[in-house]
Amino acid sequence: PYKCQRMNATKGKIIIDGNSAAALGCMFAGVTVATWYPITPSSSLCETLADYMKEYRIEKDGKANFAIVQAEDELAAVGMAIGAGWAGARSMTSTAGPGISLMQEFIGLGYYAEIPTVIFDITRVGPSTGLPTRTQQSDILSLAYASHGDTKHIVLVPASVEECFQMAYDAFDLAERFQTPVFVMSDLDLGMNNWMADPFKYPKEKFDRGKVLSADDLKRLGSFRRYADVDGDGIPYRTLPGTNHPAASYFTRGSGHNENAAYSERPDDYKRNMERLNKKYETARQHVPPPEIQYATGAKIGFLGFGTSHWAIIESLDQLQREYDTSVSYYRLRAVPFTKHLAEFFERHDRVYVVEQNRDGQMGMLIKLELPAELARKLRSIRHYSGIPIDARFVTDALVAAEKGGQN
Repeated sequence: PYKCQRMNATKGKIIIDGNSAAALGCMFAGVTVATWYPITPSSSLCETLADYMKEYRIEKDGKANFAIVQAEDELAAVGMAIGAGWAGARSMTSTAGPGISLMQEFIGLGYYAEIPTVIFDITRVGPSTGLPTRTQQSDILSLAYASHGDTKHIVLVPASVEECFQMAYDAFDLAERFQTPVFVMSDLDLGMNNWMADPFKYPKEKFDRGKVLSADDLKRLGSFRRYADVDGDGIPYRTLPGTNHPAASYFTRGSGHNENAAYSERPDDYKRNMERLNKKYETARQHVPPPEIQYATGAKIGFLGFGTSHWAIIESLDQLQREYDTSVSYYRLRAVPFTKHLAEFFERHDRVYVVEQNRDGQMGMLIKLELPAELARKLRSIRHYSGIPIDARFVTDALVAAEKGGQN
């Protein structure tokens, strides 16, 4: 006879999708304004956030201390989010690739006028309408350089529902610390599918509102220059609307401006401002989530992955060891801008295979722009772009074929 025995392997675990986990992270991060326009696969993020907020963020008198707005389109949604961020609210919007395409001009305003907000991109297959119900990692360049002109953005890349929660929380601190739009790039596979996880560790740290001057600060200082690099890190000080001091107000504009926020087309003012924005981006390297690195003893080859490609890569590492007696190191990238660890990883290996779910090797392009030529030439690419989630066998076979084919 057959006997059944109860297993406790999943005891204490939770099941949740990435969008719900991100929504929970937003609530814990103190979001008060969320704006969105329905689009697959991101719609459930703000829908779930609305449910969470109605349950946990209603005052005793029955009034809501938040606003969740379904806008008429993506342009309106991101415009509302940026406006709310300017006013001092912790704000966000969620969308997918087509929405990011529409939001470009407002994103540039947020970058140049230095206004914090958080933008979730739950990526799907493009271009155009593409395959709305399939998954891909094809918005990397769109996010890293969103909008026209010289722009560089902070992008967080979760690989699990735990990181969807944590990075959603962290994104608001980063947005306010650096006074800029911050992206969280998930994908359909992670965002819409259910995953098993340990219960989340709820953050206990105080919110980081960044360099915000109060009326008392201004009374002590006498005045301030909105876009001056006082501390040498590229991050200026700001005031919030309603600060009760005559020096608190300033013009916010997407056109040229000087350190005092006055309109200016002077070349020296423009150049100084753009160089400071670049310095701010360089400062962000020290504050974004660092990579997770597994160095294999004696390995000459390394994988570099990010997002949901992670799960295929860690299984592929086992396959390569078991079937080919090949040890491969692994660098899991978790954010843009890259940290100092990237060059160190390339220095320690003869070849580094960047595994990504898009046709053109977008993350590889971004990495090549950052590395010196002698390191960039070590980069190889494994690309999967069918719309179906990447699997370990694909990664293993691609690496073995490349090595046998002499692509080294």
